[in-house]
Amino acid sequence: MSPSAFFRVILSLVLLAAIFSLPARPALAQESAAASNDLQRGPSGLPLPRFVSLKSSRVNMRVGPGTKYAVKWMYVRSGLPLEIIQEYDNWRRVRDAEGEEGWIHHTLLSGRRTGVVAPWFDADSTSLPLLRSASEGARVVAQVDPGAIGEVTQCDGQWCRMRFGETTGWIVQSSIWGVYPGETVED
Repeated sequence: MSPSAFFRVILSLVLLAAIFSLPARPALAQESAAASNDLQRGPSGLPLPRFVSLKSSRVNMRVGPGTKYAVKWMYVRSGLPLEIIQEYDNWRRVRDAEGEEGWIHHTLLSGRRTGVVAPWFDADSTSLPLLRSASEGARVVAQVDPGAIGEVTQCDGQWCRMRFGETTGWIVQSSIWGVYPGETVED
């Protein structure tokens, strides 16, 4: 094997080792940081990353932090949870449950916590039980379909109390996009 071929093989192995040492999902590193006490703070003084929701039923997500940037996506549902991953002036870089990222003006976002039930399942998947109390054996209050959006009123690190319209109950925290693993939320 020539020296240049040998060098290419070694370089390829080093690159593969570097790729495989990366986290499987970049969001997991952010989720872990948000769940720990060592949070980064943005220019607003609030922790990054963090979850918020949309205030309005018509919100433009832009490709950059300003109105001169093109609209990438228009959201038409108030209360939709988003994860703020970066701040620039009055603009917030956000990520939705499907992984789309873009910029939204801070006045269109609310600190009200909401969550999407199992957005990783398709709409035809089996619904998840909403329970009377935070316990596996508790009585089922309702069945919640994947993709349903509800208000998060409390989380203890394993269970979240959520409100879907007039129905309130507890659901396993790991089945909600809008709260971090192990995060506690107080009403």
